[in-house]
Amino acid sequence: MKALEASEKIISATYIPDTTRSANKLQKEKSLLRENEGIDFPDHFSLESVKERLDMYEVSKAPVLQAFADVTTMLCIRPAEIKNLRISNGGVTGYAKNRGQQDILRVFRSLEKNEERASQLLTWIQDAISSGQLRDPGKPRVLWFNTFLKKDVFLPETGKPLLPSSLHKLGAVFAVVSHGAKNLSEAMTIASEALRHSPGNHASSAKNYTIVNYRKRGQPYDQAKAIKIFDEN
Repeated sequence: MKALEASEKIISATYIPDTTRSANKLQKEKSLLRENEGIDFPDHFSLESVKERLDMYEVSKAPVLQAFADVTTMLCIRPAEIKNLRISNGGVTGYAKNRGQQDILRVFRSLEKNEERASQLLTWIQDAISSGQLRDPGKPRVLWFNTFLKKDVFLPETGKPLLPSSLHKLGAVFAVVSHGAKNLSEAMTIASEALRHSPGNHASSAKNYTIVNYRKRGQPYDQAKAIKIFDEN
């Protein structure tokens, strides 16, 4: 209410400590419950399906929105980040964590292990945005992408649609699987590199994670494996 410039008298009259604490606790518990249910994805956005499409895309043709979604997943980025990202010499620059700071090179890690192909697909999408063939994802309220992901054909059996913010977390899990992590430590390293986290940063608290319910294409949802993805943000 202070943000709305309400008077101290009104704030005092409407603030009931026990009730407010209970309401805040309930809201927090509901939020955690939703997060802990994890991200489900349909077969259309499985690792196998995404990789097949990435291999088939012809960069001589104009990309469609599906290609934008797949490249976003491949590079483990939020939609608005794609315009400034650069891949070269085994590294990545231009990601959001660098804004206003020195552009720090991060290791390139992706479900697409061929750096040259990943860079080619990235440039393909960037050129399409610059020419107006694809909409600019950096503009506020990118509702068109949300609408695309909410198509019936993309809905998981659980009924919860994917969000644009879900794709970079799927991409991190797909990178772990693609690189064949042999243990938890290696899996965490690969996921951290794919998400371009600061090297050696193990300070992520338990609240800063998302669960991805990973399953192979065609595998029943109840056989999915819950994988935690930590996020510096």
